[in-house]
Amino acid sequence: MPVQFVGALSGTMKQVADPGLPRDPVGYARQVAQIYEAAGYDLLLLGWTSTGGDSLSTAFFASTVTERLRFLIAHRTGFIAPTVAARMLAMLDHYLNGRLLLHAISGGSDVEQRRDGDWLDHDARYRRSAEFLTIVRRMWTSPEPFDFTGEFYRVAGAFATIKPLQQPHIPVSFGGGSPAALAVGSEHADIYVLTGEPLDSIRERIARIRALAAPFGRSPEFGLTIRATIAPTERQAWERAFAIAERLGALGGALRKESESSTAQRAAEIIDAREIYDKRFWTGIGRAAGPATRLGETATLVGTPDQVAESLLDYYDAGIRLFFLYGLDLARDPAELGRELFPLVREAVRRRDQLMV
Repeated sequence: MPVQFVGALSGTMKQVADPGLPRDPVGYARQVAQIYEAAGYDLLLLGWTSTGGDSLSTAFFASTVTERLRFLIAHRTGFIAPTVAARMLAMLDHYLNGRLLLHAISGGSDVEQRRDGDWLDHDARYRRSAEFLTIVRRMWTSPEPFDFTGEFYRVAGAFATIKPLQQPHIPVSFGGGSPAALAVGSEHADIYVLTGEPLDSIRERIARIRALAAPFGRSPEFGLTIRATIAPTERQAWERAFAIAERLGALGGALRKESESSTAQRAAEIIDAREIYDKRFWTGIGRAAGPATRLGETATLVGTPDQVAESLLDYYDAGIRLFFLYGLDLARDPAELGRELFPLVREAVRRRDQLMV
């Protein structure tokens, strides 16, 4: 898989700076999707919250106002029967002409889950996700009806006459750092998405997931969620980053989350331990946002385009192939990252791939 860049359209991905975009959901979705496509992003993550809009219908709409951008739909398992979800996603894959990926999420926050009437505990939610993905994949691939009996689902004669356009099936991504999440993701994920962490931590997590996935005959690709702020000089980049952190602190931490997950706990440890890791991995936004922040939404690579490209290539060499790369200002950063940073990374990856042939 070549290097790919992923943007985000989600109610949870609040921008630190006011983007000045339309406030109505239709106008906002249209403009965000078009911003990321024009900037050269490959995919757009459509997030899911218990208070936000629907990711499936948003993907369909966004596909009508873009031409090549692909859509990674976050879908919280457990609220739609897996057989129904499989058929919905298969049809959507045809409508989107194969521009669809599924990001299965189990839910890291009890508060979020209970808003939608789900009272399962953390580990039970992940066991349910495992059954959900097992049934969905069989619906997408089975040439004949099948039965399934599990802890959460029981179906008889399940079958889909319309399979996804993408073969053998729609790619599935997954994330999470708890033992329960690792057990599900190692068995079912085509792409395992990691929270932005320092290089040594990412290397360790990739090695662990690969070892867990091997008995299932799986070798997932890996994504990394991180932010970047760039400027013509290193000093200007840091000045920009510090200014955003200061503004965020004055706002009282606009990126605070409701999360009791092990990922959030790990993030707090990393944020509290140091302000700068590796060459330019900065935790300052997380410090301003507060301890409940998801590190991947605040961990920021700061520097010139060449410097940040070098850091991204370090992650590429560690095994990352998809960068969920967000700026700190939606109105400006995607275009700037696409213009100044992406060509440097893509060309360096192309040269690396040529040397491997």
